[in-house]
Amino acid sequence: MRILHILDHGLPLQSGYSFRTRAILKAQGAEGHEVAAVTGPRQGAGPGGVETVDGLTFHRTPAAERNAPRGALGELVGLAGQVRAIERAVAAFRPDILHAHSPVLDALAGLVVARRRRLPLVYEIRAFWEDAAVGNGTGVEGSVRYRVTRALEGWACARADAVAVICEGLRGDLIARGLPADKIVVSPNGVDLTLFGQPAPRDEALARQWGLENGAEVIGFIGSFYDYEGLDDLISAMPRLVQARPRARLLLVGGGPMEAALRAQAERSPVADAIRFVGRVPHHEVECYYGLVDILAYPRKKMRLTDLVTPLKPLEAMAQRRLVAASDVGGHRELIEDGRTGTLFPPDDPAALADALADLLGNRDIWDARRDAGRAFVEKERNWASNIRRYEPVYQRLLREGRTGNL
Repeated sequence: MRILHILDHGLPLQSGYSFRTRAILKAQGAEGHEVAAVTGPRQGAGPGGVETVDGLTFHRTPAAERNAPRGALGELVGLAGQVRAIERAVAAFRPDILHAHSPVLDALAGLVVARRRRLPLVYEIRAFWEDAAVGNGTGVEGSVRYRVTRALEGWACARADAVAVICEGLRGDLIARGLPADKIVVSPNGVDLTLFGQPAPRDEALARQWGLENGAEVIGFIGSFYDYEGLDDLISAMPRLVQARPRARLLLVGGGPMEAALRAQAERSPVADAIRFVGRVPHHEVECYYGLVDILAYPRKKMRLTDLVTPLKPLEAMAQRRLVAASDVGGHRELIEDGRTGTLFPPDDPAALADALADLLGNRDIWDARRDAGRAFVEKERNWASNIRRYEPVYQRLLREGRTGNL
């Protein structure tokens, strides 16, 4: 089967979005499918064309010109450019299936081409665009833009031949909006165990570089610094944690919109010397930092985005046999069984977060069983080598029924 994926962005850009895409394409290729992808104008690529990255083929939409219009008109111009790029990719690759991934603009571009070419279209939602904007601080819940985006999402889902989502939270929300349950398949976030298959050994030189030797108890976060991740609560929890566990240290790896504010907050902390900011690191070095951390903390704030969407990072941590502590929001509850594969604590509560971490640091006798349970869960339930097979019945049904995208 030949599958053309329609994306907002992909490799070589590094993000959870591009890493999930890489895992899907690699796993489908290993199953014997022919795969390729089209990225949108936000990729930031040059004049378009085709590019091979990590053995994967990406057809590029030309980036917007510097003097291109902004706002809604700019989105329409970008959408038209992406439609043309998809048309070129379809002509060159000759796919059997179009598989568009959120945001909804990718589905809209895919629907246009699906209708013209009489191809079936699967639309996969990783997060609702309107809620992601609220979580990133670029949108307001209930605003005109929020409502319009939500309406577009529903319109696209109604016209796609099948809809995939990454978790039960998104599936339940779509069903509540009136989308038939049998039109939706859950393809959960997973881990590529060829990348995160074996835990990295502790790098003592790296530990010395960051002052994490001499029995330091390391709490870590590795990912993007968005407001909804709750890293301000993690920094606020550190004085209470250090009082209970004097050798506790916080290691923050990554970057993002909140980085400057978080660094300033850490500098004001009475335990500033216990907080380390590493910055962004290449993806191939991430395992080395996992090897320094005792507990990966994910203190996401409670909001629609975090209740509906499951993150990827806790799964990577469990695959690396790291302990996981996370806020008790809907997206985390789908991944973590409290007391068996991880620890859940009340969201938006630095004191409760500090107490949960202190308790876990003080109970080392449970660590091995906790690590084993987390790793076993990922191997059995969240391994991309098996996850991608959930798409197969959907693809086969659409081809058998001769379903085609329509407007």
